[in-house]
Amino acid sequence: MKSLEELRELRAELEKEISARKSDGKPTIIIGMGTCGIAAGARDILQAVTKEVRKRNLDLNITQTGCIGMCEKEPLLDVQLPGQDRITYGKITVQDVERIIVEHVINGNVVAELAIARLEEGGCKL
Repeated sequence: MKSLEELRELRAELEKEISARKSDGKPTIIIGMGTCGIAAGARDILQAVTKEVRKRNLDLNITQTGCIGMCEKEPLLDVQLPGQDRITYGKITVQDVERIIVEHVINGNVVAELAIARLEEGGCKL
């Protein structure tokens, strides 16, 4: 940091990231960040999601969750679009992130070959 202006810019950027983690009816991306997820590469997935969301200037929420018991399917990424079922993607790579965001988050089409579960109002379907 060399100036107060640089500090203000950093603060504005971080506030935008923090606000992206709040729920308010916007599309939400949830990343499994339990120890099993982190060991499988979830931090890289989180960074790739954040980068892609920034690049496309998307208005959505990014959040994290702990282990949900599907350790063999890590890293996990869920997409919850308003009014739709929550879709869980498993064994994803950083390269899969752009595809999931473009096809599912932006265009509303589930990436079937990466999806491992669908959480409906009445429960989960595999």
